[in-house]
Amino acid sequence: MNNPLLGFVPDPITVPFDKLLPSKKLPIGLETSKKYLQIKASIEGIGLIEPLSVGAADKATGMHVLRDGHIRVHAMKELDFQDAPCLVTLDDETYTYNNRINRLSTIQEHMMIRRAVDRGVTPERIANDLKVDVSHIQKKLNLLDGICAEAAGLLKDKRFSPNLGATIRKMKPTRQIECVELMVAANNVSTSYANALLAATPAAMLVNERKPKKLAGVSAEQMAKMEKEMGNLQGQYKSIEHSYGQDVLNLVLAKGYLKNLLDNEAVIRFLSMRQPDVLREFSNLVEVDALDK
Repeated sequence: MNNPLLGFVPDPITVPFDKLLPSKKLPIGLETSKKYLQIKASIEGIGLIEPLSVGAADKATGMHVLRDGHIRVHAMKELDFQDAPCLVTLDDETYTYNNRINRLSTIQEHMMIRRAVDRGVTPERIANDLKVDVSHIQKKLNLLDGICAEAAGLLKDKRFSPNLGATIRKMKPTRQIECVELMVAANNVSTSYANALLAATPAAMLVNERKPKKLAGVSAEQMAKMEKEMGNLQGQYKSIEHSYGQDVLNLVLAKGYLKNLLDNEAVIRFLSMRQPDVLREFSNLVEVDALDK
């Protein structure tokens, strides 16, 4: 039985290419792009690791609509593949599916490389096929070493530098989670931000309980102040996170009330004559598209 929480059937099926219907056109000049050449070289060298995504088969024709993987299909056809493993999506809306799965996250890339290595493909071969330095593949291969599952879960849909893992793993699990939460909340999942958070981390929350090298131009007093402010910021984040859902609900209800209020011509007339500034602010609130962003 399919899990309703999943967006696809978990077991892949093999589908011949003549049973696939594309859902979008490929861009002009694709075959000479660096991305396409890397994908083609990867498939030629180690095969297809990530299955394609397709809709359920049409009962009359047996055709599947290709939801995700058009570039991989084109590359496989050029390499004389006849079929490919596919995951059947449970959502019929192509827009909804592609809106959620647009490009591989860094952790998804790590998992694909890990699966390839587990199958016997060497990091050197992967690097050669993808035309990158082997050290880059090694960093992605070891990306989650020393990082707790909760912190990794927060990063699962993000793209970030493989160097980030080296910074995060210097902290103890509790501190890892705190720092990743701050980075995600600030929409700044970068190595430089992680290094700043590491510098502001008390020694007791580090793996070896020894402070890292001081940041250039930052005195001991400034570092102590940074640690204190970081602790305050974490407390504020937790407080906001706790009340966020209720606050958004209250705003949605308030917006609905204001909309009904401004549908009343008498109210509009009164506010326009007596409180034009209030009317302008109310109108701006009603026109807000989303209150949860």
